[in-house]
Amino acid sequence: MTTTEEATSAASQQMQENLAKIEALTQRLVEALSHKRAPNPALEGPGLDLYLNAGAALVKEWADKPSKILEAQVNYWGQAMKHYVEASHALSQGQFKPPADTGPKDRRFSNPLWDTHPYFNFIKQQYMISSKAIEDAVDALEDLDPVDRKRIDYFAHQIIDMMAPTNFLATNPDALERAVATEGESLVKGLENLVRDVELNNGNLVVTLADRDAFKVGQNIGTAEGSVVYRNRLFELIQYKPTTETVHKTPLIIFPPWINKFYILDLKPANSLIRWIVDQGFTLFVVSWKNPDASYADVGMDSYVEEGYLTAIEQVKAITKEKKINAVGYCIAGTTLSLTLALMEKRKDRSINSATFFTTLTDFSDQGEFTTFLQDDFVNGIEAQCKRDGVLSSYFMTRTFSYLRANDLIYQPAIRSYMMGEAPPAFDLLYWNGDSTNLPGKMAIEYLRGLCQQDKFAAKGFEVMGETVKLSDVKVPLCAIACETDHIAPWIASFNGIAQMGSADKTFLLSESGHIAGIVNPPSKQKYGHYTSTAPIHNPNEWKAEATYNKGSWWPHWGEWLAARSGRMVPAREPGDAAHPVLAPAPGLYVNEVVRV
Repeated sequence: MTTTEEATSAASQQMQENLAKIEALTQRLVEALSHKRAPNPALEGPGLDLYLNAGAALVKEWADKPSKILEAQVNYWGQAMKHYVEASHALSQGQFKPPADTGPKDRRFSNPLWDTHPYFNFIKQQYMISSKAIEDAVDALEDLDPVDRKRIDYFAHQIIDMMAPTNFLATNPDALERAVATEGESLVKGLENLVRDVELNNGNLVVTLADRDAFKVGQNIGTAEGSVVYRNRLFELIQYKPTTETVHKTPLIIFPPWINKFYILDLKPANSLIRWIVDQGFTLFVVSWKNPDASYADVGMDSYVEEGYLTAIEQVKAITKEKKINAVGYCIAGTTLSLTLALMEKRKDRSINSATFFTTLTDFSDQGEFTTFLQDDFVNGIEAQCKRDGVLSSYFMTRTFSYLRANDLIYQPAIRSYMMGEAPPAFDLLYWNGDSTNLPGKMAIEYLRGLCQQDKFAAKGFEVMGETVKLSDVKVPLCAIACETDHIAPWIASFNGIAQMGSADKTFLLSESGHIAGIVNPPSKQKYGHYTSTAPIHNPNEWKAEATYNKGSWWPHWGEWLAARSGRMVPAREPGDAAHPVLAPAPGLYVNEVVRV
């Protein structure tokens, strides 16, 4: 047998083996899909009202301005046909090259074949022409409610992103090249990745963003030294071991969001805010929230305030023998910290010396990118799902956040994993992003209805433990850090909430980057800068216009602010005391609990 024949035989054998693997994997996929949760139509798309409103606006345009509709259609068909004729003409002349491509550049189409190969270039240009036509049609709709307009625009772009030719094997040159080069092995590995993700998520497809085996909380992430010194049904309280001989007298407690886990603040030593705070000479406590199951269905905002915040504050005071402490709230935990502070003001409880808010919303009059999901059709669907499951599953939370950045968090990872057959990267931030938690059903609905939808805290008042509290009731000295490109808690909305608080002592810092990268921004990296301003905290645009840009992280600036409100230096405190023995080493037990619903 010649060398060529041997190579052909080997390739044929490899192909047969791959086909056999595909058959076995397909059977596994069918089995996994049979366990898929019963769909909730209210969470799969918008309600009928949005379709009716959009349809009514389109019919009205047909009646009032038929020429406008026809002009748009003629313009679209003209562009599409012109491109088709140009491409056909080039081929008829024996030229294996596409017509001129003057369209905008898009990083999804980085493979040179999108520009040089007639087939792929034709598909790309037709997609871009169609996408522009859809965008123009949505923009041209008149007589639409602003909320409906924002939602229609969102769903239109979801369709545009979903239909990108890069998302399909037959029209993705990268995937086809890889499949040919690997004798189909990349497709087999891709199918293995797909089956794995469906099996891991009980029949639902959630793209794995990071290598699940690369990280272990407490071993190579979340490793700052400390101890669990208190535990109840809602949280574990971690006190971190000091790294300095003396510490500031006033201790600090951080309340992280219970949508995700606290170790975002302690991923690696190099970017750990927890380690940095301890190294600055602060006695630090961090709350690690319980990942709830159906037995937590009746746990509401009152429970988080009383059993969570107020209890944690009292425990820190008892352990350190201090009458006052400083507190930090991140995202939803900052919102709830502000509710707690308003309640404490009503009760004349002066336990909090100062408060810091990381990317916190308290005024929800501008719902930002979440407008789509905060209307009654979706919230009604969430409420029904919570009644069924007892909790709002992390599956729905993950899906919602992912679709806000669908190309980055769904389609591109899916292409790499399922079409290219690549293993997910060993990326700590993406690993954390996929390690989300459930929300108690009652709490989720109270938050969505009372705070997000009805904006009660900034308006007529929100009821907490029998008291009606308002933003103006927050009166402790405070510092707020927002992030310039934050799509979850837009900085202007965050600013507007802080502006309405009753504190006489307010500081606002604006970090570059987004919701996570803007906060987890260590000084050693010199990656993102921040803005400071002496302008009054009244108007966000005026504040920004007068702001000074500072290179590097906001951490040192905040550290100085906090130190000035943390008292004299005292001997460092070891975790716990006689009444609070060490229950477990950090990061504790709750952080590693996985509860699937």
